[in-house]
Amino acid sequence: MTFMARPAKPLIRYEAAIETSLEIIDTEGLDAFSLPRLARELNVRAPSLYHHFHDKAEILRGVARRIVLETRMPDERAAPNWLEWFVVLSLNFREAVLRHRNAAPVLLQFMPRDVLIRTYEASARFLAELGVPADQHVLILDGLDKLTLGAAISEAAKPPEEGGRVFTKVDAATEPTLAKAVEVNTRSAEELFAESIRGFLRGAAPYIAADAPPPSGTHGRTVRDLEPEAAS
Repeated sequence: MTFMARPAKPLIRYEAAIETSLEIIDTEGLDAFSLPRLARELNVRAPSLYHHFHDKAEILRGVARRIVLETRMPDERAAPNWLEWFVVLSLNFREAVLRHRNAAPVLLQFMPRDVLIRTYEASARFLAELGVPADQHVLILDGLDKLTLGAAISEAAKPPEEGGRVFTKVDAATEPTLAKAVEVNTRSAEELFAESIRGFLRGAAPYIAADAPPPSGTHGRTVRDLEPEAAS
């Protein structure tokens, strides 16, 4: 049996491989991505990838991390209170996922909570400062994650002609009540999502004043800025 020697110098940069993988998925879809295809794009032999990645799953974990780290932290100038700060954060996370619609399903399996730990810590500290009991922090942070990821993946899965529409193919003859509701709805999919986040937060922390201020110092930052080790 022969073994392939590990090269003295890395042939493939980690971030370049992840970026190229995401480009393939963005432009051609998740089914088009494979290790042989990535190797061709990087102009290396497929076995070379195994010097840097254990398997395809490790690359997809990197893709998920890359998407999440694009999330912009809220600009406190555009978020007048604590509730709207979390709404904007959720909207920004949703936006980051929808920039990579074809890759959205990757987040279902490889949501990188481990590299977001400082973001969660900052959010938990903010909740504590607001007066939210510690036993409610996980409920709120986990709930925001699930609501946002679910909404983003649901929107990403829609065909282009249905983008932004909430209920499609409603027949007024057989579903008259729902058809009327759709007719009078004035909110976009994004606005409906934002209102869902507001409703969740109001229910999870009804004792926090609506005009409590947002945290400061987040203008112009991304989640990557809070994760220096993960981003290196």
